[in-house]
Amino acid sequence: MTRRYLVLNAGSSSLKFAVYEGEAARARGEVEAMGAGSRFSVRAGGRSAVHDGGAFSHDAALSQLLEWLRGEGHLADVAGAGHRVVHGGSDFAAPVVIDADVRRRLEAYAPMAPSHQPYNLAAIDALARVFPDLPQIACFDTAFHETQPAVATAFALPRALSEAGVRRYGFHGLSYDYIAGVLPQHIGARADGRVVVAHLGHGASMCAMLARRSIATTMGFSALDGLMMGTRSGAVDPGVLLYLLEQKGMSAAAVSRLLYDESGLLGVSGESDDMRTLLASGSPHAREAVALFVYRIARELGSLAAALGGLDALVFTAGIGEGSAEIRARVCAAAAWLGVALDEKANARGGPLISAASSKVAVLALHTDEETVIAGACRALLG
Repeated sequence: MTRRYLVLNAGSSSLKFAVYEGEAARARGEVEAMGAGSRFSVRAGGRSAVHDGGAFSHDAALSQLLEWLRGEGHLADVAGAGHRVVHGGSDFAAPVVIDADVRRRLEAYAPMAPSHQPYNLAAIDALARVFPDLPQIACFDTAFHETQPAVATAFALPRALSEAGVRRYGFHGLSYDYIAGVLPQHIGARADGRVVVAHLGHGASMCAMLARRSIATTMGFSALDGLMMGTRSGAVDPGVLLYLLEQKGMSAAAVSRLLYDESGLLGVSGESDDMRTLLASGSPHAREAVALFVYRIARELGSLAAALGGLDALVFTAGIGEGSAEIRARVCAAAAWLGVALDEKANARGGPLISAASSKVAVLALHTDEETVIAGACRALLG
């Protein structure tokens, strides 16, 4: 009998799920806008449905999800559950079966990923209360970047801090892992060359790969670093933070809210954290937010190309990367000096290959699938 696995990807305002039987997803869906007017959308067996609900907590969302899955027969013979866990720190470089000790150690990383880790753990705890004997697997966004050389992970801080775990980790690793796995299907042997993948969504980062292994990434100790994001600032001069604390009298909690929830596209535009809204807006602040988003991507692309010693392929993925032809076009125009040339018609269609025949760099727009990577880890550990 082919085993089934439940996959959960819990965020601060959404809960994505899938049920896999072998390598195929029998059902997929998402509970959106938890804490507000929630929507529960599912796709299963060629059918789709949307249910409007009330204000769901993570427990309530998971309860509704499990009730629906049970009613549809998807939970029969489920052998385990896999979770996206954003931060594995220095402890976890590969997926692991969750026990009490693992759960305790993961809690310690919550301050490094406050917008993610608590919600990842909440889904683990909620499922354990419903199915206390079901094996659960943690799959880490940080693990993919453990192949980076030491020089790429170090901060220029006293050695005692580095030895205590203050270093660059990198995130979005499950997405990068998926792209690394499917890239040869699209560009053959070039997939093992010098590749930069841009995961551009509400959270955004970029990863430089060589032989489909991470050698550098834009995020660091936390998921705040690097690119400008939906509500997160990205890289900020540490002196700005000292100024806010010492001269403006802001508390650490206020600075944390500023950096995680009030900055990025939302903070610069004063209008929205949704790229689609900003691209449709005529306001100068919205245009400035989009321009800054593109500028930061172009700057980081140059940095990652330097780390690679050149560029053979550029991949766009995640909500903005896969969904916005305009953002892809702007980034590629800024990267013309690297030999990037876009096929406008292919880009408008959405790819997957969107580079012109004359381009020295293969450019692609690919769908990512973190749930498939998690299901693969479940099969490997429990199958």
